[in-house]
Amino acid sequence: MVSAREGRRVVPVALQLYSLRSLMADPEGFRGAIRSVGEMGYDGVQFASYGGLSAPEMRALLASAGVPPAGTHTNMSVLEGELDRELDYNGEIGNHWIFCPHIAPDRRANLAGWREVAASLNHIGERCRDRGFVFGYHNHDFELAPISDAPDRTGLDVLLGETDPSLVVFEPDVYWIAKGGADPVAILRQYAGRIPIIHCKDMTHDDRRTYAPVGAGRLDWPSILDAADAGGVEWHCVEQDAGDAPMIDCVRTSITNLRSWGMGEKDR
Repeated sequence: MVSAREGRRVVPVALQLYSLRSLMADPEGFRGAIRSVGEMGYDGVQFASYGGLSAPEMRALLASAGVPPAGTHTNMSVLEGELDRELDYNGEIGNHWIFCPHIAPDRRANLAGWREVAASLNHIGERCRDRGFVFGYHNHDFELAPISDAPDRTGLDVLLGETDPSLVVFEPDVYWIAKGGADPVAILRQYAGRIPIIHCKDMTHDDRRTYAPVGAGRLDWPSILDAADAGGVEWHCVEQDAGDAPMIDCVRTSITNLRSWGMGEKDR
C-alpha cells in the first residue's frame, strides 16, 4: 500500500463501466450498477455502452447517482460512420470526451495501415473539435510492438507522432503499457500535457501478469500518480477487464486504495 503524498493534486476518479458489464445486461441492471458506482465513492463514470437508455434518461440517472460522465469509448465503425449521432447523444448527457478504444488487426498490419488510421483519427478529432468535444486514443499492448515493415517504430509512435495534439489527445492505460513492455511512468512523462485521463488498472505479481485491482499488484503507483500530477491529468479512470474476485469487489478495492492515496473528490 502506498501512502498519500502531500502536494499532489486531488484528482477525481471515474469507473469505466466495461468493468461491470456482467451486471449491466439490461436497462435496470445498468441503472443499478451506476448507482452502486456512486455509492462506492467514485466521482464519475466512463461509458463503453449506454444500456439502451435515452439521453434524457441517462442524464437524469447520472445526476441522481452523483456521477458525471468522464468520457466514452466509441468503436471506429461509429466514429467513422455515425459520429454526429454519437456526439449528439454525448452532448445531451454532458460528456465532452470521446475516445477510440481499439483498432482492428487488419488496419494495423503494416506502416501504411497505421498511417491511414492516424489520418482518420486526425479527421475525427477535427470534427469533434468543431462541435466542442475532445477526441483521443486509448491504448492496449499491441501499439507498443514493432511495426512489421518498420521495426524501428511502434504503432504508438505513429498514432501520436502523426496526429495533431490539438485534435487527438492520449488516454494511456498503465496496465497495457506495462504489459507491452514499456514503462508507464516514462510514457506519462513523454506525453505530458496531452493526457487528460489515465486508465488505472494493476498487474498481478504472478507469472500470469493479468489484471488486478489498483494497489493489489506490481505497478509503481507513487511514481504513476506523481507523473500524472506533473502532467496535468484531470481524471483517473479505473478499469478492470477481469479479475480473480467478483468485479464489484475489485472496483471497490481500486477506489478504496486510490482514495487512501489522496485521490477522489467525493466527500472530502
